[in-house]
Amino acid sequence: MAKLCATVACNLDSNLLLSSLPLFAQEKVEAIEWSFDTLYGFSNIPPWFFELIQTFSDADRLIGHGVFFSLFSAQWSDDQAAWLEDLKQTAQKYKFNHISEHFGFMTGEDFHKGAPVSIPFNDSTLALGRDRLARIQDACNCPVGLENLAFSYALDELKIHGEFLDKLMEPINGFVILDLHNLYCQAMNFEIPAEELIAIYPLHRVREIHISGGSWEFSEYFPDTRIRRDTHDDSVPEAVFELLAYAIPKCPELKFVVMEQLGIGLQSEKSKLDFQNDFLRMEKILRSKETTVQTRNSFLPGKIRINEIPYEDKKLWQQQIELTQILESAKDYNTALKQLQTSSLHNSDWKVDDWKPHMLETAIAIAQKWKDGFN
Repeated sequence: MAKLCATVACNLDSNLLLSSLPLFAQEKVEAIEWSFDTLYGFSNIPPWFFELIQTFSDADRLIGHGVFFSLFSAQWSDDQAAWLEDLKQTAQKYKFNHISEHFGFMTGEDFHKGAPVSIPFNDSTLALGRDRLARIQDACNCPVGLENLAFSYALDELKIHGEFLDKLMEPINGFVILDLHNLYCQAMNFEIPAEELIAIYPLHRVREIHISGGSWEFSEYFPDTRIRRDTHDDSVPEAVFELLAYAIPKCPELKFVVMEQLGIGLQSEKSKLDFQNDFLRMEKILRSKETTVQTRNSFLPGKIRINEIPYEDKKLWQQQIELTQILESAKDYNTALKQLQTSSLHNSDWKVDDWKPHMLETAIAIAQKWKDGFN
């Protein structure tokens, strides 16, 4: 019988930890996912937090989820080299069952500022992503994966995301995190059935599933349009629980199902109780869906080749700088649209003319919200 591990995203966040404590006490938390690169802002880290990490490491129930590597930044940076060195040292101290990162590149002026933004899907970005994934795998020496996007500019981009992920992961035999709230956001924002979207992903690579909540925002420029955002600050929607029950049987290599929520959404006693109830409901679904597995992919590569010089694309890098400046500085949607139409992104693989207006508006909001950092 394949054991599906009921997992909580567990970081140094007092509201999150207080909300999770009763679940730990009941021995309901079977694994933890730790964003290992998010401790940079803490001057004093309590010893008990590392003891918690060590306990799950010793049980081989610790998984790592990176935030700040900026996988598709087209110019190699000292920050990325330092991130890999930190990961290497952390992976020597703790045993990670696997490591994952976010898809996209980070906007923002430095390594800890900005938001992940998508990239064009072409041969250059494929080579770029493969180069960076190989370096992550070499640093951590365990299975490596990527999470599907919560945000896309256009439906055509969304429809090829799964195929692109599959090609990216092939050289390192990597896995995919299927984030069901991300998928729910895409389904709502592009008015396409979530079940249809699930089918576009390489489900044979899904080793981890995320569930979470989010929020709705009304468009300022398109009054009848609502946009679903992956803000991780509310309870899990009913539709996401339904997707979880639907998706599990389709993912034969699934091992971890992770409940995510930010502490900002866990300040009231009711929100903490809702979080605990959502986790218990998730666990109940897992127990009802476990199936016998004959074989399991190790998601470890054979011998991989890493070039001494990291892959770079100067043209793409300049486009990323230009896009970041537009998104972070545009005073409104119309200004951003005009700037894009006269930028180097116009008539390029970015296909900016195909971007849905409400998704460009959302990208501006995301970039300007996070341009000063995540704290």
